Amino acid sequence: MHSAFLQDNTKLLVGNRPRAERCLEQWLDNLQRSEGEPWHTAAQTLVESADSRLLLEVIFGNSPHLSACALADPGFTALLFEKGPPALDASNVRLVDEVEQAENQVAVMRALRQAKRRMALAVGVIDITAAQPLELITAALSDFAELALDIALTFLLRQAAQRGELEFQEGEDPLSSVGYFLLGMGKLGAKELNYSSDIDLIAIYDPHRAPLTGKRDHQDLFVRLTRDVARIMDERTADGYVFRTDFRLRPDPAAMPLALTYLAAETYYESLGQNWERAAMIKARTVAGDRKLGAEFLRSLRPFVWRRNLDFWAIQDIHSIKRQIHAAKGGKEIAVEGHNIKLGRGGIREIEFFVQTQQLIYGGRDPTLRTSQTLEGLQLLAANRRIEPKTAEDMTQAYRELRCIEHRLQMIEDQQTHSIPTQPEALAEVAAFLGFDEVAAFRRHLIAILETVERYYAALFEESADLAERGNLVFTGGEPDPDTMTTLTDMGFSDGERVYNLVKGWHHGRYRALRATRARQILTEIMPTLLQELADTPDPDESILRFDAFMQGLPAGVQLFSMIHANPSLLDLLAEVMGSAPLLAEHLSRRPGLLDAVLSGDFFDAVPDTEALRTELSGNLEQARDFEDVLELSRQWANDRKFQVGVQLLRQACGNEEAARALSDIAEVTIGALHHAVARQISTQHGTASQAGMAVVALGKLGAREMTPTSDLDLVFLYDADSNHPSDGAKPLAASQYYARLGQRLITAVSAMTGEGRLYEIDMRLRPSGNKGPLALTLDGFRRYQTSEAWTWEHMALTRARVVSADAELGERISQTIREILTAPRDNDRLLADVASMRERMAKEHTAKTPWSIKHWRGGIVDLEFLTQYLLLRHCAERPDILTGNTPEALRKLAEAGFLDPTDAENLCEAGGLLLTLQSLLRLTLKGELDEETAPQGLKDVLARAGGALDFDALRDKLKAANDLVLSSYMSFIGDPAKALAPETQT
Repeated sequence: MHSAFLQDNTKLLVGNRPRAERCLEQWLDNLQRSEGEPWHTAAQTLVESADSRLLLEVIFGNSPHLSACALADPGFTALLFEKGPPALDASNVRLVDEVEQAENQVAVMRALRQAKRRMALAVGVIDITAAQPLELITAALSDFAELALDIALTFLLRQAAQRGELEFQEGEDPLSSVGYFLLGMGKLGAKELNYSSDIDLIAIYDPHRAPLTGKRDHQDLFVRLTRDVARIMDERTADGYVFRTDFRLRPDPAAMPLALTYLAAETYYESLGQNWERAAMIKARTVAGDRKLGAEFLRSLRPFVWRRNLDFWAIQDIHSIKRQIHAAKGGKEIAVEGHNIKLGRGGIREIEFFVQTQQLIYGGRDPTLRTSQTLEGLQLLAANRRIEPKTAEDMTQAYRELRCIEHRLQMIEDQQTHSIPTQPEALAEVAAFLGFDEVAAFRRHLIAILETVERYYAALFEESADLAERGNLVFTGGEPDPDTMTTLTDMGFSDGERVYNLVKGWHHGRYRALRATRARQILTEIMPTLLQELADTPDPDESILRFDAFMQGLPAGVQLFSMIHANPSLLDLLAEVMGSAPLLAEHLSRRPGLLDAVLSGDFFDAVPDTEALRTELSGNLEQARDFEDVLELSRQWANDRKFQVGVQLLRQACGNEEAARALSDIAEVTIGALHHAVARQISTQHGTASQAGMAVVALGKLGAREMTPTSDLDLVFLYDADSNHPSDGAKPLAASQYYARLGQRLITAVSAMTGEGRLYEIDMRLRPSGNKGPLALTLDGFRRYQTSEAWTWEHMALTRARVVSADAELGERISQTIREILTAPRDNDRLLADVASMRERMAKEHTAKTPWSIKHWRGGIVDLEFLTQYLLLRHCAERPDILTGNTPEALRKLAEAGFLDPTDAENLCEAGGLLLTLQSLLRLTLKGELDEETAPQGLKDVLARAGGALDFDALRDKLKAANDLVLSSYMSFIGDPAKALAPETQT
């Protein structure tokens, strides 16, 4: 028997001879057990004929998958060898008959899988023997997929009708009457399926045409129907599977249901469709269901797919589809082993993009270019003089060769692979399967093809620079591009797939700012640079999440992205903020317009003094219509100014002392404005309780003008009036109640969360008697408490007290009272013992694990503050002029007064400056403490630069030296002398 497949010019080689012999033995064993079967004689003849036996050996020696198909159905194998390609038509007829007789879904699934096995064998043999050209091979695969989908859908629709969910007229075809169809995308739509391809589908229904009768709503019914079609097709059973199905090419798959309404799909493409989706729709074809409705839908999309006139940005975006794929223009050698012939350099996708991008640009004005098939597209481009005939000829030949290699790779184990094996034995078998006696010959052949494609592809849009210089950055299609995943990993992102899904969501217009086509087009253009900038931040993964939050909050995108496109330095700043400063990123997400301010010439100038700030805020508050506006405008102004200082600190455009004073001034001015607004509000109901009103006294960081970006506010409220004296309003309150209410409203005004965020956290525990004491205290009561009941640590805190909002005369009396309290004579031994005891207690309560706990680590900020405050309290009775809450200022005054060696004072100031700089930067950039083991290198570099060190190791050494200096001074003045005190003094 001479096989119907074998041609005189067919070169067949057996890649794995031992495997071929084992399979032949199994074939013969099966024959011995099947005597009497109608196909026995024909199957026996296959091994007796030299031609047929050779073909069997080629199948058995090259493809375990085809071997399994042949051995499982020797009758069909014999028929196939005898009849050739017509045997596949007979198999499809047999499938339809079997499904007609199927009683349940299990039987339908079994019939489909057995038919798929026959189809796989038939198409495999056709391909191996080159009995038909590529177009007929891919069409056969595609036609079978279409037939299988129609069969599965018909069965499910009839089941739904039996359950009473749908109603069809007698004799009516369910497929054409249901108002539901499946679009075949990609290779299925173009009838270009590869041997082991997924099928890309989009499910669409028109609820107005669906004969719905059951209790389910339309979406529930059609989503379940779609899911059941997928299950019939791709669920693996003992008989295998039919086709893997993929619905991720539907509009915004992360947000849209599995089946879309006709209107939703049409609206999406008209308003949010991207250029890559236009390219995908070139290949779209109705492959199952209501074909008339499907054709109507595709006609409605013609204006979307084929635009007669393209603006500059649309063309740029089409260019970027190609340019985001890194096209290497020669140079680097292509390695055959492991090369992905679909997605890699010179691969199948480059040929497809070569055709589709030019179709998108020219097909709107030239309908003759509108074809879904790649090879026909090449011929049409040549015929219309868009490319040279030689180009079309070379690319056509390359496409055929690459598809042939692709099919053989997939036939081996029925795997959806496109990569050349890396193992020598496997590579040799693939070469043999393709008819090459030697691997070297195959390698030369493949490299020549890939280089041909690469040369033509790299020349496409060659006037435009590649967007992706380090590798692919492609965010189109249904599945992540493997090279893009590699690029993202190489950039520094730990979860490339998450990044891919985030970016793909942006391209789908999921956020308000990206719903405009122009916004998405500009974003596409800047995307590779944006990703690189985010990747270069200390924590790339956190950076892109913050940028995603930023995108969610944007009201519009065109203006912002255009500004970034025109000013690339903004992208650098934006990435730095997102990657290094959570607080700034959060505020920028609420106020993206601040990027405009960054471009102004004075953004990096020093923040004005308090009087200028008061004038500025007062002008802003003139716009307020009510108290709620005051709260919002105050937050907006203060947070914008804090953002400015934060960026300056991040960019090291200002020193830490300058930043601390600016942050303190911003807080003081804001508190003053809100204090005035709250007082005015409460007076409308209750009048006034005293002419001088209430004073706000700041302690802690604000009192010392040493605020960091995350400092809270330590406040005390004081008034000078009889606590029982009633206010003079319509609803009078006793002064104690009046000022407690005023204080509480001020706390709420400052700390409440609004749409513009929170201004500051407020801590009132430093008031007399702490949380147990009244919220607002009379000045006399404050004086009595501080002189007779206060602990030493409360006087230490009082060294930093400063009136930040008050009537001028009341403020001066409070300041004088505080000076009198602090300069009163005191027992120095008791002071020493109390300070030492308090520090030891604090050390036990706040155990610092690393020196990067800047505040509590021994030799850190607490030790420096304790030392300074101790020296102030010890000597201010003698020299009241040394009193100041600011640490470096106090150290210098102590030195000038002779209580501290000037060199020691300057060294302590320098050490304190380093500590405060690192504390400010760490609080700006981290939510927790720094862990050297996990901290990104980028953050370490930022800290080193801010600390004036060459690198992070040098910074660590510099920090240790500062800690040692501070601790040594602390021990010299406090620790060691306290140990020498008499035991009774230490109690």
